[in-house]
Amino acid sequence: MPSNGLKRLFGAAVAAMALSGAPAFAQKEITVGFQSDRVGLTQTICAVICPAFHDYMALVNSKGGVEGYKIKVLEIDTEYKVPQGVEAYERMKKEGAVAVALYGTAIVAALTQRLNDDKIPGTAPGFGNAVAADGKRYPYLIPMAAGYWSQAAGGVQFAKQTLGGSLKGKKLGYLYIDNPAGREPLPILEALAKIEGFELKTFAVPAPGLELGAQVLDIAQRYRADFVMAHLFGRSPSVAIKEFKRVGYPLSKVLGFVWSAAEADVEAAGGFGVAEGYYTVQFAGVGQDYPVRAEIADMYKKQGKPVPRELASTVYYNRGIVWAAAHVEAIRNAVKAKAGGMPTSEDVKKGFETINANSLAAVGGISPPLEITAEDHEGGGWVQIFQVKGGKFVKASEWMQAYRDVVKKHLEADAKRN
Repeated sequence: MPSNGLKRLFGAAVAAMALSGAPAFAQKEITVGFQSDRVGLTQTICAVICPAFHDYMALVNSKGGVEGYKIKVLEIDTEYKVPQGVEAYERMKKEGAVAVALYGTAIVAALTQRLNDDKIPGTAPGFGNAVAADGKRYPYLIPMAAGYWSQAAGGVQFAKQTLGGSLKGKKLGYLYIDNPAGREPLPILEALAKIEGFELKTFAVPAPGLELGAQVLDIAQRYRADFVMAHLFGRSPSVAIKEFKRVGYPLSKVLGFVWSAAEADVEAAGGFGVAEGYYTVQFAGVGQDYPVRAEIADMYKKQGKPVPRELASTVYYNRGIVWAAAHVEAIRNAVKAKAGGMPTSEDVKKGFETINANSLAAVGGISPPLEITAEDHEGGGWVQIFQVKGGKFVKASEWMQAYRDVVKKHLEADAKRN
């Protein structure tokens, strides 16, 4: 039993902590690693996605955390470079991260085997190799959003709807950065051209994609495409928008994949008036009208802090919310499966694989109805189309899955080859 003197000291310490608002006992913590690029080639993306990821985790923690656990986010900037990405991962592993949010296709490729060896789930929404959707072959790599094959399939399906319900005899153009990510959708596009009977012509742009006037002119005046899909990123999407506008090609016939789809791309092209009609593929909802965004703003106001300016950029901010929310639900599933015990990274991997259409209800319609399973780490390949219209992004389709049989066939074929 403690002495009376120790009792008084202990009681005084508890009282002091109560007056300061600090908890008498530290809340249990679960660490999530988060790789970023705030200073490298894709800093315009991370400048918004990163704060959103942190803001959603802070919102969850402000409500008591996840099943009694506080979520600690360990962010390390990799500058979009592989050596730094590998080094960051090793530090995160050492710090006990139960999951790692990866960033950059090349970094994902470098870490895939390490994830398997260490049994730590790594997420890569909307980027990386499309075959990672196959959870049996890549058990610890979880795209958790539509990969490039599913984006391409969604683009073709939307083009079909836009062009009257048939693509037979139509001319479709594919404008892309000539790197592994840009070439990734080609097998799906070529397969769908045979199935739907359209002509496909590809237009490669050397990275970083700042000189694409010749390609756009070819698409608009020589090839005379009926519809164009653009798989660009960085500064190139805004350059493409301006070039299509310059040559008089209707932007209502242009669909940008997910990294060509943010407010920053439109603003850099000259604003929403210039980009009127431009379509974008999204794997998270776009816009302000989601309750979770208001909750985050209210959290800041209650703390006496200004509402973050990043909230104005809805495309990347909303993606950051969905990304964080998936980690929260995976951890929640893992803790529940252990009856409240501290989950391991393997438990969290299984937690991701039990996310269903109702799991991300906390973020409302920002999230697609994900169904992540041990077999399907992509969650169903859901996409939604938005259009630049009247000074903002307007929803042009509901959540959709396109040509899933074709995507699955290619996943199976790749598995047999490798």
